[in-house]
Amino acid sequence: MTLRDLGFFVRGRISSGIARALNARRAGPLPAAVPLADVAAGDDQPLALSALLEGRTNVEREAAVAWYLARRGVSVGRHRFATFEGSGENLSVDVGDGDRVLVLIAHHDAVPGSPGANDNAAAVGILLHLLPRLTVPRGLRVRLLFTAAEELGYLGARAYVRDIPLGSIAGVLSLELCGIGDSLAVWDADTETDFLRRVTGTLGGLGLGRDEGYHVVGRIPVFGSDHRAFAAAGIPAYGLSVVPFAEAEGLRRFVLSPVRSALMHAVRRPPPFDTYHTSRDASSTLDPRALDLVSRALTAIVSEFR
Repeated sequence: MTLRDLGFFVRGRISSGIARALNARRAGPLPAAVPLADVAAGDDQPLALSALLEGRTNVEREAAVAWYLARRGVSVGRHRFATFEGSGENLSVDVGDGDRVLVLIAHHDAVPGSPGANDNAAAVGILLHLLPRLTVPRGLRVRLLFTAAEELGYLGARAYVRDIPLGSIAGVLSLELCGIGDSLAVWDADTETDFLRRVTGTLGGLGLGRDEGYHVVGRIPVFGSDHRAFAAAGIPAYGLSVVPFAEAEGLRRFVLSPVRSALMHAVRRPPPFDTYHTSRDASSTLDPRALDLVSRALTAIVSEFR
């Protein structure tokens, strides 16, 4: 155990404790989980697929992703981990057979008391939707990585980075809060890299203007996601979210100011953080247009990756 691991453990327990307490205080009826067979019988649009996870326990969410992938008949990499911080299983699917690997991540867990729709069932739904649709250039392999225990200080991603060879990975994007808004945000992008230039160049090629259709944000002090485990290993890795353009400036102030973020946590938070880690994070708040925007962006990033 390192001091860094201990710090993640403490931070994860504090975050989970706060979420559990707040959601218990504001408790209302949580949405009933849709039977897995009903989800599988429906369409495979991201919003519909987010129902695989919404309203389930983390153990059930993990099992639901594994069940769906098995039903699709794809080969699944399973990475089981257990530490003093917690345990879980990361699931991965590779598309293509190139030597360079582009990793797209969506964590499948949620905080206590939250249905976990935007955080992070929407992102899981996007990757599952893209699975049969990706056109992967020759020489590239795309790894769809569904991580466990992100809410415990990126535990699943940290275990993955510790255990799995990383030398072939050319870049990483972790999907967070991808169901509400009309403007993309690439974040923790404080260092210019070839990978970041590829991503932003592709977004520009889609007709998205910088600081309008997409934003590039530096290191965020309080909030984070699984890409940070890869960045700590020297791999170019960033978060990818979608946010309301009308809230862009308020969001920038909110996420870049730790003190302000802490104070506003108890008062008012701008969308999409108004439902983040709360009992209100339900699929009824998700916008199919936001999910489609992220899907189109990822499709283009993959197909134009050189």
